[in-house]
Amino acid sequence: MAHQQTRVPADETYDVIVVGFGGAGASAAIAAADAGASVLVLERSYGGGSTAHSGGVVYAGGGTDVQQSAGVSDSPEEMLAYLKQESGGVVSDETLRTFAEGSPKMIDWLRAQGLEFDGSLCDYKTSYPTNRHYLYYSGNELTADARAVARPAARGHRVHAKNFTGAVFYAQLRESALRKGVTVRPLADVRDLIVEDGTVVGVEFAAPEQGKEPGGWHRKLAKTAGKMMIYYRPVGSRMTKLSDSVQRRRSRVHRARSRGGVILATGGFGFDKELVTKHAPQYAGLNALGPGGENGSAVKLGAQVDAATDRMDSISGWRFICPPSAFMEGVVVDGAGQRFANEQLYGATMTKPLVEEHGGRGFVITDEATWRKARGQIRTQAAFFHKPQLAYVFSPFGHHKANTLEKLARSCKIDPAGLIRTAAEHDAALASGEPDAYGKNDEFRHSLGQGPYYAVNIGTDASRTFYPLPFITLGGLVVDEGTGGTVRESGEAIPGLYAAGRSAVGICSNSYVSGLSLADAVFSGRRAGEHAAGVARSGAGAAAGAHEKESTA
Repeated sequence: MAHQQTRVPADETYDVIVVGFGGAGASAAIAAADAGASVLVLERSYGGGSTAHSGGVVYAGGGTDVQQSAGVSDSPEEMLAYLKQESGGVVSDETLRTFAEGSPKMIDWLRAQGLEFDGSLCDYKTSYPTNRHYLYYSGNELTADARAVARPAARGHRVHAKNFTGAVFYAQLRESALRKGVTVRPLADVRDLIVEDGTVVGVEFAAPEQGKEPGGWHRKLAKTAGKMMIYYRPVGSRMTKLSDSVQRRRSRVHRARSRGGVILATGGFGFDKELVTKHAPQYAGLNALGPGGENGSAVKLGAQVDAATDRMDSISGWRFICPPSAFMEGVVVDGAGQRFANEQLYGATMTKPLVEEHGGRGFVITDEATWRKARGQIRTQAAFFHKPQLAYVFSPFGHHKANTLEKLARSCKIDPAGLIRTAAEHDAALASGEPDAYGKNDEFRHSLGQGPYYAVNIGTDASRTFYPLPFITLGGLVVDEGTGGTVRESGEAIPGLYAAGRSAVGICSNSYVSGLSLADAVFSGRRAGEHAAGVARSGAGAAAGAHEKESTA
């Protein structure tokens, strides 16, 4: 519950306080520091969050120099047209235009923080490229629906480093923030907002006394726990409990005040089962993707001042069927044997109908020729983390095989009549030259032909160990799109409180494609940091500073 006393003593006062030190929090801190503000970052663990464990892909376009070096033609207008279709009105056209027009400069800004990009273009559709490629089609730009509104352009800018590059992305932002004089307080669990005269003027948090934090062993424990939460949840959960226990025993309550504002950048709420069950019950039985800190703390803190939320039911489930790209030539069906999506779609886009409309049951059906083609693409298309999953898929345990569609259907517990009918309709449309019913491009259309046939289970009941289907949340606190400041249901601004990244409703809160969350984290983080610093500069937060001086006199 927010503290609303007239005067609240504080241990220290800064121009801007940032809660959370992932991609959005680091961007906010850097932007505020660049604007001349003193900045305190309060981080529940040791920093990085989901950003550090991500693929390090930034969705950027409009003619970045990286695109130009790869011979990719793009413009802000084309990028805007595509994003308008993808975002579904979740933000205004004005905000999308600002994002698209500022996209090339965003890449320049990231370079200024020490990041490198590369224009080696990936020439096949994939969820994540190998170390040979750093620019790729990371969304649905190549589909017929997208082509109808905008010329396709590769906009997935992967940070130039090996394997998952999110750790490099975060590390460079972190180092930049520290160089600029940002104060970072790890193991600081923010529990309450401090509110005076309707304005958020600070936070109360639990943390060890400075100089009495656990040693390096605890940092290693916490970081290992975060990795295990992604790769093997049972062990990760036990390690996290141990790490949190050590932190709690050493912590005491502290308070910090802000002259310009408090920015919430703590990520989503996927690890809070109660919130997921309430807002997106279809995903309650699945595992959230991330190191475990995305527990909805921003939403809960915002509730202390009646901050509005939206898109809380918007979830991005991550079931990708490519690589290998040949699987896009197959047919995706549900438990009734009915086709339900364009196989060419970005994985998160295809997962939405799978989970929310078809009971979480789905299979990719291919014939022998497509299966062999797909298996042959593993060597050239699979990134390091794809290989264990594909080893499982192509093992005897990861797929079903049968000489007829009827036998295949029975093996998978699919309705045989439905699958046979779907295959016949699919092949007949292809033979007659009819356009694909779901808009798949002709280059990925392939007759199911003759058996043997193969089926890969892509549903929620597939192996969670070897072929998991994790998710991230996309909704959060509603913000003013010009400032990043939070608002109430009435639209009334909440002075002193901002939100950024996946703590807030943003550009990717309707539909996620690779790189859009990191790009939005940078975009929204910088917006909030700059505005909060401006408030501190203007003296609008002077009352808070006066209270602090009186309380410590």
